[in-house]
Amino acid sequence: MLSPSSSPAPDDAAPSPSAFEIFSAFTKIGLTSFGGGLSGWMMREFVQRRNWLSEAEFLSGLALAQAFPGVNVINLSIWVGFRLRGGLGALAGALGLVVPTMVLALGVVGVFSAVARSDSVHLALAGVAAAAVGLSLQTGLRAARRAAQNALGALIMLATFGAIFFLRLPLLWVVATMAPLSVGLAYLRLRGREAS
Repeated sequence: MLSPSSSPAPDDAAPSPSAFEIFSAFTKIGLTSFGGGLSGWMMREFVQRRNWLSEAEFLSGLALAQAFPGVNVINLSIWVGFRLRGGLGALAGALGLVVPTMVLALGVVGVFSAVARSDSVHLALAGVAAAAVGLSLQTGLRAARRAAQNALGALIMLATFGAIFFLRLPLLWVVATMAPLSVGLAYLRLRGREAS
């Protein structure tokens, strides 16, 4: 696992943020990312806007967050927080993403129950969902570009997609098969480079 200072930050990176800055950044993401696609919002905020992480670091954290059980974006908030400020940053990231959003969601549910029969509300929610899918697609394409840097990586990525999307195989079994295969092949490729 990476320690908060184990890999270099981007060349023009800002100084390491405080726990309060991490909490505030995740609060902003949680309160403004309507419709999902949180990993895309996080990438924009931490890589492109604040320059706290490089794209490679973020995508590595995203892959790790998706490999662990639980909610991916919570795992990612913990990883980003830890990467930026250790254990305190991990706590700040998770709390910043969850607590303010939970309070807002409770209020919105109360209001929504009063207007749930309105067709215009359902149309607005469909529009928000379409935008969220677009943002998730953008993040997915960036991650796919990084994963498919060689023919073997591209083949594993396509096989995983095909097994889940076309063959509709159980996700758990596909991941349990393809993840170790991918890690093993990457390990062999690294050993081959070291030997040459």
